[in-house]
Amino acid sequence: MKAPLPASFTSPLHLARNLACEFASNAAERDAQGGTPQAERDALRHSGLLGLSIPTRFGGLGASWRETFDVVREFAKVDSSIAHVFGFHHLMLATVRLFSRPDQWQPWFEQTARQNWFWGNALNPLDTRTVLKTFDGWREFSGRKSFCSGASDSEMLIASAVDESAGGKLIIAAIPSGRTGITLHDDWENMGQRQTDSGSVTFERVRVEESELLLDPGPLSTPFASLRPLIAQLHFTNLFLGISEGAFEEARHYTLKESRPWFTSKAQDISEDPYILRHYGEFWASLEAVRVLVERACVLLDAAWNKGPELGSEERAQLALAITSAKVNASRTGLDLTSRLFEVTGARATHAALRLDRFWRNLRTQTLHDPLDYKLHELGDWALNGARPTPTFYS
Repeated sequence: MKAPLPASFTSPLHLARNLACEFASNAAERDAQGGTPQAERDALRHSGLLGLSIPTRFGGLGASWRETFDVVREFAKVDSSIAHVFGFHHLMLATVRLFSRPDQWQPWFEQTARQNWFWGNALNPLDTRTVLKTFDGWREFSGRKSFCSGASDSEMLIASAVDESAGGKLIIAAIPSGRTGITLHDDWENMGQRQTDSGSVTFERVRVEESELLLDPGPLSTPFASLRPLIAQLHFTNLFLGISEGAFEEARHYTLKESRPWFTSKAQDISEDPYILRHYGEFWASLEAVRVLVERACVLLDAAWNKGPELGSEERAQLALAITSAKVNASRTGLDLTSRLFEVTGARATHAALRLDRFWRNLRTQTLHDPLDYKLHELGDWALNGARPTPTFYS
């Protein structure tokens, strides 16, 4: 049963901030440890926030995308791995909403809200090693998937395979994570996002029911169904902004509490050093610009989402451009800030116990999800030639 919300609950963001304070207490240690953040995932289950984006009529909290991403950002400030899998959970819910019939996605929404299900990802359209085979109406997935974020400790998986009998057509399904034949491998050992449970998954003759296939309307079939990759891209953008905001706050705290002026500085206190002030001024101006771009993109996404199947291709294209612009700036600002924060904290801030490098490592790892150069190519083609971006699973 769904756990009751605490008496002190005033809003999802208020609840997220309380949880973020708990997550922050051991985030650096868990970053070193890697593996599954079981206690933190369970805390999310008990909080009711796994139903955040689910409409109230299905038992959820009925949050908009803007409100959902506000929570992602709040978590990302202290623990970007938790923010990643939390945002992916809501992306998977959006996937079934956009790609399947109401008689499919509505029961999944209700059960997720009632039973606090966690949804994981095993959808990778570029990884074609998993195939769909059909035997007298009996369907099976067989093969291997890489980078399956949030798959471990999940109740449901969004998985993809190619139908070789249909010329390599991409097939997507929603299946229980514990189904026979599914093996979740604990082989994620990367420099960043170390607790996203992003290891590989093996499918060995995994049964897939007709009711689990997301065929109607299917992936990228309409402007509305094509919102899925844009939600993913805006999730990453909010993740990047949250990491940057968290790095800024950690650096600011360290600078004010621990740093000292350089011996040739005329400043009596670090807070008066002109070079330190210049760095923080640049950090702040860049963050403010990204915040404005992200806010605009979130507003446009909510407007597009609320139009449903009536969404047009031109509106979808303008949303894609807004999200891409925000992501480019969030990526560049974040990588710059998380690298340069040591210039305002000093040599002692490189102590391993502080793990201030985790902000850069996490951001650098996740910004490689899809190349920024191709995002800039899309923007350039629009800016110079007026060419609208073509919907794909990455744009």
